[in-house]
Amino acid sequence: MNAPPPGWYPDQADQRYVRWWDGHQWTPHVQPARAPAPPQGDGSELELSVGGTGDSASIQQQVQQRAGVGGPVAGGGGTLFTEPVLVINQQAKLIEMSNQYAIYDQHGRQLGSVVQTGQSGAQKALRVLTKLDSLMTVKLEIRDVTGRPVLLLTRPATVWKGKVQVQRPDQSPVGEIKLANVWGKPRFDFEIGGQRIGGMRAENLRAWDIKIVDHADQQIGQITKTWQGLAKAAFTTADNYVLQIHRPLQDPLLSMVLASALTFDTIASQQQ
Repeated sequence: MNAPPPGWYPDQADQRYVRWWDGHQWTPHVQPARAPAPPQGDGSELELSVGGTGDSASIQQQVQQRAGVGGPVAGGGGTLFTEPVLVINQQAKLIEMSNQYAIYDQHGRQLGSVVQTGQSGAQKALRVLTKLDSLMTVKLEIRDVTGRPVLLLTRPATVWKGKVQVQRPDQSPVGEIKLANVWGKPRFDFEIGGQRIGGMRAENLRAWDIKIVDHADQQIGQITKTWQGLAKAAFTTADNYVLQIHRPLQDPLLSMVLASALTFDTIASQQQ
């Protein structure tokens, strides 16, 4: 995937500033940030947040202490498709009408975001009052640091085994991530044109640790669900994940792995 174009982007070390990205790496050049734009929406949402999605220090603690990553992992090119460790934190809200996530690297720099799209007013109402929205279609966009979509995820409405369709921004298909079982430890398969190229295997019933495997069931990565803190745990269902990729991967497997934690959260965690 192409790196974001040169430009000024939010400095995750200090939100009062923006830092210059030269197209290949972050530079030492910073300047005061303008006031942030209000969140996009149709004006009908009333969502009360419980804290932010994380800062540099808390992200590093999440990676090293809660996910057990022993110090910084070498490598990475500063984008969603090149970093060996990604932190995917769901925005916590007292009143939650849609899913929103921030994606960071292991040092706490924000690399992208995830937003839910295409919700009707009825679906938002059901999200507040019931859990029936879990039976409706869910659409997510994974966006890079510039806000451009890089992957589209769709979980079709279902009452049984769930799946997520992965597409590129032009809506061309990448593949599907399918829940392979209903009972026991969750298992998912990555399928391209009906052929299995890998999958996810939860290591326990609570599914806090999930192995990512290739077509030969060799481990290529790990998803760790990390404790989200007292405020989030007590009042919301928001979840945090650390995604580790153990070796360089090529597409389409790389895109399926990038979508894996969000697939698990959308199918398994959100239905609990």
